[in-house]
Amino acid sequence: MLRELRTPDEVRAACGDDDLPVWGAQALRDGARAWALGDAVVTAARDISRRDRLAVWGGTSCAVELVRHALGEVGPSFRPFGEVALLAEVTAKIDGLEVSGGFSWMSLPAGGPAGGSQDGPAGGSQDGPVDTVMGGREAGSATDGMEDTVGWLGPRADEEVRTLLAGHAPTSYAVPGGPGVRRWAGLRLDGRLAAVAADAWSAPSVGFLAGVATAAPLRGRGLAERVCRWVSHELVADHGRAALMVDDDNPAAVKVYERLGYRRRRVLAAHVAGAAR
Repeated sequence: MLRELRTPDEVRAACGDDDLPVWGAQALRDGARAWALGDAVVTAARDISRRDRLAVWGGTSCAVELVRHALGEVGPSFRPFGEVALLAEVTAKIDGLEVSGGFSWMSLPAGGPAGGSQDGPAGGSQDGPVDTVMGGREAGSATDGMEDTVGWLGPRADEEVRTLLAGHAPTSYAVPGGPGVRRWAGLRLDGRLAAVAADAWSAPSVGFLAGVATAAPLRGRGLAERVCRWVSHELVADHGRAALMVDDDNPAAVKVYERLGYRRRRVLAAHVAGAAR
C-alpha cells in the first residue's frame, strides 16, 4: 500500500537510513514530503542544490508508481534522481520523463575524513580543479579567516566569496546568501581568500558540502583538499555524516573526495519534458 511518510524517523526506517533519500527529505521541513511503497521510497523537497528534487530509492516497479504519484502531488518542476540503473528504468517506464544527465553522489559516513580536522601550512597533494561540486573542531564564533588556516568565515567575507566564485567558479550552485546556503569556510594566503567551501542544503542527519572553489593561480597546491577535509569533518561532527554531488567529468575532484573517505555512487537525473528547468 502506498503511504505518505510523516516523520524523519519514518523516512529513515523505510529506506534503511540511506543518505540519498534521507537528504532529499530535508527532515520534511518547509513543505518537503516523502512516500513509501513496497521496497521503494521517494522524497521531495524544493530548491535543494538549486533544483526541486525527487530522490528515488529502491526497487524499480514500486519506484515507478511512487514517482508517478509524487509528480502528481508536487508538480512537474521536480526532477527525479537516483542510482543510474534505477533511474534509467523509471524514466523509460514513465511517459514524459526524459534523462537530464548523470553525475555522482558521494557519501562520507560517521568517523569523518582521514586526518580529521587537522590543518597545517599550505602545500600537500595536488588537488587540480576541484571547483565543480554540485558541493579537532575550532572553538569560538565565525571569523574572517586566519592566515594560512582553514576556518569558518564571518559575514564580512561574503563579498570576497562572491568575487572568488564569480572569477574562478562561476557555475557554483552555492553562493553567499542563497536559499539553504548556511555558511562558508575558507583559507587565506598573503591576505587573499584562496579557497572556499560551503555548508549548504544540509539535512539534520546528512551534512552537505558545496561551493568548492580555489583561485585559479593557486590551484595545484592542495588548498581545496584542505578546505574540504576541514568542512567535511565539521559536517560529520554536526550531522553524523556528509554528502556531496560532483560532475563525472571532473576526475580530479572525485579523487580528492575519495582520499577524504567519500564513497561514490553514479546517479542519473530526469525531468518532465517541457517543464521549466
